[in-house]
Amino acid sequence: MLAWYPLARIVLFGMTDRLGANPIEFITRSTGLWTLVFLCITLAVTPLRRLTGVTALARFRRMLGLFTFFYATLHFTTYLWFDKWFDVAAILKDIGKRPFITVGFAAFVLLIALAVTSPRAMVRKLGRRWQALHRAIYAIGGLAILHFWWMKAGKHDLILPRLYGAIMVALLGWRLLVWLRERTLKSH
Repeated sequence: MLAWYPLARIVLFGMTDRLGANPIEFITRSTGLWTLVFLCITLAVTPLRRLTGVTALARFRRMLGLFTFFYATLHFTTYLWFDKWFDVAAILKDIGKRPFITVGFAAFVLLIALAVTSPRAMVRKLGRRWQALHRAIYAIGGLAILHFWWMKAGKHDLILPRLYGAIMVALLGWRLLVWLRERTLKSH
């Protein structure tokens, strides 16, 4: 399955000594970018399904969301374990200097809530509250872009944050337009 490609690439690069001069940074950046890619793909499922009429696409949304969580977990774990070695003082100092870490952590905590409530049994148990909780994906999208933007802004390298920001605005903007249209139709 293609969703395993980013991990396989990191493992292959690690085994062939191609992670660069700073392997931890390579892995952190790579898993972070792939988290964002999977987040965008997950958010693209509904618009693609509605625009194409291919309802079978909805079957992949949960799996894609869980791969988003998987790569976010690798991203966070790489930072926490290999970069900071669980040194709470170093992490707190880092957060004070680089607030994008706090924003990324907030997105990760929200992703945990979505991953935990992803199984069908949780959908049934939560009922209508499940859908309300899973709307947190929109906040996660915004937080992820802000995290990426602030991280890259320090290096004055905003090409990718602008690209993914535009994709996120398009994906969330489409939803807003659909919601407004449906609301207008209901009121008439």
